[in-house]
Amino acid sequence: MAQMSFCDSRPADLHKKEKRAPLRTWANACIPKERRPPADSDETRGGHCKAEPERRWVRTRLPVSAEDGIIMDYAEQQGAVPTGLCGREEVALLLCLRGLHSLQVLVPSLLHHEMEVTMEKLGLIYDKTYAWDIFSDMMRNQSQYTFPSAELPRPFTDSTRAILVDWLIQVHEVFHFSEETLYLAVHLLNRALRQIKVSISNLQLLGVVCLFLAGKKEECLLPEVSELCYLMENGYSKKQLLRMERRVLCELKFDLSHCPPLHFLLISASIARCSDKVVWMARYLLELSLLESQCVVFQPAELASAALCLARRVLQEPPTPEGETAWCIASSLNVCSEPTRQRIMQILAVAAARAEGQDTRASLIKFSTAETLHVSSHPALRSAPHLLGLHCPPTRAQMREGAM
Repeated sequence: MAQMSFCDSRPADLHKKEKRAPLRTWANACIPKERRPPADSDETRGGHCKAEPERRWVRTRLPVSAEDGIIMDYAEQQGAVPTGLCGREEVALLLCLRGLHSLQVLVPSLLHHEMEVTMEKLGLIYDKTYAWDIFSDMMRNQSQYTFPSAELPRPFTDSTRAILVDWLIQVHEVFHFSEETLYLAVHLLNRALRQIKVSISNLQLLGVVCLFLAGKKEECLLPEVSELCYLMENGYSKKQLLRMERRVLCELKFDLSHCPPLHFLLISASIARCSDKVVWMARYLLELSLLESQCVVFQPAELASAALCLARRVLQEPPTPEGETAWCIASSLNVCSEPTRQRIMQILAVAAARAEGQDTRASLIKFSTAETLHVSSHPALRSAPHLLGLHCPPTRAQMREGAM
């Protein structure tokens, strides 16, 4: 089942066939009959054909409502901008010669090219021909993964939810599940808490069931039900777990679809040519958003944009011309308004500054390893709120030390 989604990570060369040129590519190489020069024309006799007018991609009137704010499509029109300039060196040269306006004209065609290369490199698609269509669908449908309000039904609180999510992150690490499984599990948990009446005593069972369902959709190998019961110290039986699973599936109408903000983050970071440290820092900040109940009202692309911007601001890597050019191209994917981005960045900055003193430390420990470049222990995170002009409230540990 995990192999049916275009967003899934796929093992390489499982069904690899001989690569052939797509039919559309082959067809475009042939000149249509109505555009072929006459047989007796002067051009054919002289052996020289008049060059076709060059083309460029320009943005058209978007076929969506204003409140959606989604980049949907580009139309091909006649122009004088070369379509072959897809390299970073050529773009940087044009910036020096003609200024920023040239880059703005080239962005649509560059964006299409970069989207194809990026999604193919990340393993999100099989055929890069459909890269832009798939990304447009991701942008169009992401609003269904948000909630109108961050309030939880009684008797649940933000604190109990954060403790449960932190425990799920630990279980997720034990089973070595993919990151998509974690984001889907938390999304299912957010939906289930609002649609199913569950007591506090069954909250842990609900969380495990959401992780189990996410694993069934995203993973190839799953743990036994008895293993899940063992992780809950056998506080629930197999029958109770399977009954809760059936209940969750029925209440959610078997809808387990979700496009995680991680995919938007990786796409933007790849197009922007971000360094490994910036990407790991952004992934850490994005995972912290899972613990913050306030973040459920924001769209996945907005969360990814804010996490990437905050990571760049925290690390403050020296800018380069090629890096700024790539970031300008990636920023054209941004549909997040500046107030919304600032609001999310404030939430993530405060969460990162307080993470070390919180009881929920699973993400902090997870991103403190050498594999993740120790980003969670970066000293600049403690002063992240000050970078945004905020005052960071004291942590629980600091309050306990002050009381002593």
